[in-house]
Amino acid sequence: MTTKSTAGRKLAPANDNTGTEAAARVADVLLLFAGGPRYLGVSAISRELGLSKAVVFRILQSLVSRELLATDPGVNGYRLGQAAAALGASALRRFDARTVATPILRRLRDETGETTTLSGLVGDERVYLDQFESPREIKMTVDIGRRFPLHAGSSGKVILAFLPEDRQESVLRRTLEPLTDKTITDVDALRTALAETAREGVAVSLGERQAGAGSVAAPLFGPDGEVHGSISICGPQYRFTPEAIDRYRGLIRAASEEIRDNWTWLRDSEAGSA
Repeated sequence: MTTKSTAGRKLAPANDNTGTEAAARVADVLLLFAGGPRYLGVSAISRELGLSKAVVFRILQSLVSRELLATDPGVNGYRLGQAAAALGASALRRFDARTVATPILRRLRDETGETTTLSGLVGDERVYLDQFESPREIKMTVDIGRRFPLHAGSSGKVILAFLPEDRQESVLRRTLEPLTDKTITDVDALRTALAETAREGVAVSLGERQAGAGSVAAPLFGPDGEVHGSISICGPQYRFTPEAIDRYRGLIRAASEEIRDNWTWLRDSEAGSA
């Protein structure tokens, strides 16, 4: 038996497409945990992503070994691990929009007495990144990190209204699933609502994402002029009277503009000191 040395011989490059596909599968598995139930099993992930159970199991074991996922005794499933939590916390600390939005959303909460929120655009969905809870006994709170479709609720609609046309059309071509009986699922009706939102710079929802909840939202524009998320005022629907909504429209619009200006100033000041 003989062997040949590989010294001085260029190895064949790995298949870039194969590597990209594998990385995409890992990312897709992790993203399921970001917006789904706390625990997910091999079978559920396999069905959702259209992957074989063997492939899913290998991905899960790799993620567990790096503490991105974890298991608990007596529970048949996987959950996000400590490393994933650390990544999320680090991302929030480094997200400039959250830095500049925090004092403004706290002030807005104090002015309105209602919960204020910050959402980020993730792919073709949105995720709650932060909230400042109302001091009232009866109030609305949101699930940080949970993903929601863009067609349901004011925070999603106001992002969708300001997306580039091709991305907006991609969302509108999908089946628009109802989250409540008030969710707009008719494409023509949604187009009308989005056009009004684009004109007004503000979206309103009365029970569209969550039954009994009212909200008013404005887009979160970055220094690049693109929409990166949204901010909202939200609370029990019965408190969102026409008079309250009119007041909140002006407040949320002004807050959005202030965040954009401060974000731009922060970006420019950091660039100048580099």
